[in-house]
Parts: sequence; C-alpha cells; structure tokens
Amino acid sequence: MKNPTAYIHPEAHIAKNVTIEPFAYIDNNVVIGEGTWVGPHTCIMNGSRLGKNCKVFPGAVVGGIPQDLKFNGEATTVEIGDNVSIRECVTINRGTAANQKTVVGNNCLLMAYTHIAHDCVLGNNVILANSVNLAGHIHLNDFVIVEGTAAIQQFIKVGEHAFIAGGSLVRKDVPPFVKAAREPLSYVGVNTVGLQRRGFKDDCIQHIKDIYRILFVKGYRTEKALTIIENDFPVSNEREAILNFAKTSTTGLMKGFMSLNNDYTS
Repeated sequence: MKNPTAYIHPEAHIAKNVTIEPFAYIDNNVVIGEGTWVGPHTCIMNGSRLGKNCKVFPGAVVGGIPQDLKFNGEATTVEIGDNVSIRECVTINRGTAANQKTVVGNNCLLMAYTHIAHDCVLGNNVILANSVNLAGHIHLNDFVIVEGTAAIQQFIKVGEHAFIAGGSLVRKDVPPFVKAAREPLSYVGVNTVGLQRRGFKDDCIQHIKDIYRILFVKGYRTEKALTIIENDFPVSNEREAILNFAKTSTTGLMKGFMSLNNDYTS
C-alpha cells in the first residue's frame, strides 16, 4: 500500500506488500524488501537497502550523507537486514570510500533518537536504547546491548553479548560477554543474565568468569594475562573469542576492575 501523498522515486525498487505511509520520502537507488512498513514523515535516501519486515517510524532518516569532511559524494550504501525496528528520529548515515557501506544486521532494535554514523557495522540482534550515539567505523558484534545516552568513539569494537550501561562514554574496545560501566569505562562483571537468556549453561558462564578474573581482576598486564589464559584454560569457543578479540584490538581494551586508579591493563 503506497499513500498518494508519499514521494517515491520512479526508479526505487519496492517489493510487494510494502506499506508506505503519508508524506514519506523515498529516493532513487533505494531497495525495500517485502513486508516492510515505512511510517509517515520518514526519509529513505539514496543508497539505502532495507530488508524484509522492517519498521521505520516517523522522523527517521536512513541513508543520509555521511557527516565526514572527507566524503566527496562517492556512491555508497547503508544496508539494513530483516526484521529491524528503526524508531522515531533515528539517523543512519551511509558509508564513505573507506568501507563503502554502513551495515545493520537482522533483528535489531534501534530506539528513538539513536545515531549510527558512516561505515559502522552492527551484527544481528543488537539493541541500542534511546539516544545512543555511534561515531564512524564502529563495529558492534551480535547480541550487543547499549543502554540509553551512551556515546561510542570512532573505530571502537564491542564483542558479542556485551552489555554497556546507560550514559557510558566508550573510548576503548569492550570484549565479548562482559558488562561495562563506570567512568572511565571499566569491567564490572560478566553479562550473566544476558547469557542465560540466550541458552549459555552455568558451567560455560563460570568458565567465562574465570577467564575474565585473570584478564581484568587479578591485576596482570594484558599480555601476561593473555598468556596465562592461553596456557592454563581449556580450549573453548568462548576462550578463543576472548583471546582473538583482545589480540586484534587496535584501540586497547577498557579498564579492568582493579585498574581504576592503576594502569594494570596497559
């Protein structure tokens, strides 16, 4: 259903069973998948790709030009997966020449007034609460939850199943399975409740806690802690995810529990 007051560019590709409400604006070079609802007073701009069964609420702008002074009008995209809810006044900028695209995975919830800048990549089942702000080139892995009004600095990575508390300022990488809070952002435990909800067994969660006790609680420097984890802990998917994340971090990891006043994790 396409309301006659909406503007739809004649070369936009709109699938069957898409609902487009009054005063929506849909630009050229846009693709919208089956079953998607585009609410009133929304803007779906050039280069946008929306999957199936998405919901775009009033005031949202998808595919806006990057707020990057290096952007020179190059052809880039923003790619939204299936079953994504984009709430009121969310803004998602398309990519730049650096990565060519901004990506939001499947089954994500982007609450009102969140901003996703150019070249960000969000995995599946990510939740951003109200007024979360992502700078450019951020990578959030699957099942990340970021509470309201948090701000994440450019080029930061957040590992799968991590939870970031509301109002946090994220300047360092946040590894998988953890809860992060305080200022400066620090390890405050394993995301036990989230992991239990997603089917992780108690012994697996305890295994993760034991690993992070070495990395963030005992006061070891990061290199020594990683060596201990690699030598003393049995191989598991969770161990490998933590080791790989820490070893490939380019901005450094957030602070550990004991390092609020001491730089144990440098």
